[in-house]
Order: sequence, then structure tokens, then C-alpha cells
Amino acid sequence: ILILSENVSRYSRVLCDSFFQFCGCCILGFGIYLLVHNSLWSLPFFTPGNVLVIVGSIIMVVAFLGCMGSIKENKCLLMSFFILLLIILLAEVTLAILLFVYEQKLNKYVSESLTTSIQKYHSDNSTREMWDSIQSYLQCCGVNATSDWHGHPPASCPLDPQVQGCYVKAKQWFHSNFLHIGIITICVCVIQV
Repeated sequence: ILILSENVSRYSRVLCDSFFQFCGCCILGFGIYLLVHNSLWSLPFFTPGNVLVIVGSIIMVVAFLGCMGSIKENKCLLMSFFILLLIILLAEVTLAILLFVYEQKLNKYVSESLTTSIQKYHSDNSTREMWDSIQSYLQCCGVNATSDWHGHPPASCPLDPQVQGCYVKAKQWFHSNFLHIGIITICVCVIQV
């Protein structure tokens, strides 16, 4: 019975790590896609594409260590896996605290990046597609108001003259879905622990 429970435990870890490796691969692929089609962010390094490529790569490496450590029953690989997971968990807690502390600066950065990207709307296809999808989904226009478009707003803007800007609508969407985002975040942290 002891050997059977050890085998079940080992293979469940392998299965779990394989799943996380697949997830890391998907995140990496999505990050590369965003790097190719990125146009909404003004800082050259801190873009969603770069962040997803880094996160996806880290997840793949950590999951690979866990998977190989479980298959080979190698204590060194399993200890490396544990230490890396602990570092990632501490980094996530630190990031959450920093996001809370520097919320105003982050809001300002996002607003400025969106304002800068409006100027590329007519010259860059990926920017146009991104803005059209944001405005259609959130039923908003411009960053703060329709006047951000300096003239004729695009067809993706709602016709309502009282329409809100996309920055305000995105914040409202985030706050209305805060409970779901929090539950997902807590579940991810529980799985990591």
C-alpha cells in the first residue's frame, strides 16, 4: 500500500507539472503573439508581451524541474523546484504589495500609454484592431472622452454623445469583476502552495 501511494503521489505530481508546463507554453506563445502585435504600450521593455514571455518561460522551466525530479526521484531537482516555487510565491506577494502601493503611478502610466497609442491609430493596423476591439467590447470611446480622437472618432465608437472614455470603463470593469479576479488569484496561490 505504501509503494502504491508513493507511485500515485509521484505520477500525480508528474501529471500536474506536465499541465503547468503546457500552461507555460501557452502563456509563452501568447506573449510572443503580443510582442509581434504590440502597439499600446510606450515603454520599450515593460510590455504585456515581454511580461508574458518571461512568465511563460519561468513556468516552463519550473514545471520541467518538478516533472523530471518526480520521474527520476532526484532530490536535487525536487529541492530546486521547491526553492523556485517559494521564490515565485514571494515575488507574487511582493508584486501585489507594489501594485497596491504604486497604484496611482500605474494608473498614470496606463493612461499615458493609451493616449500615445491613439496617435498611431491611422498608421498601424494592430493599434487600430486593438482600439476597435476595446471600444466595441467596453462600449467606450477614446481614453477619457470622444475628444481624444481630435476630430472624427472611429466607427467603433458608440454614437451616444455621453459615452465614457475607455480608461474609466476599463477601471469599472476591473472593479466589477474584482471578486472573480481575486478568487482566481487565490486559487493559483493555493495550487502553488
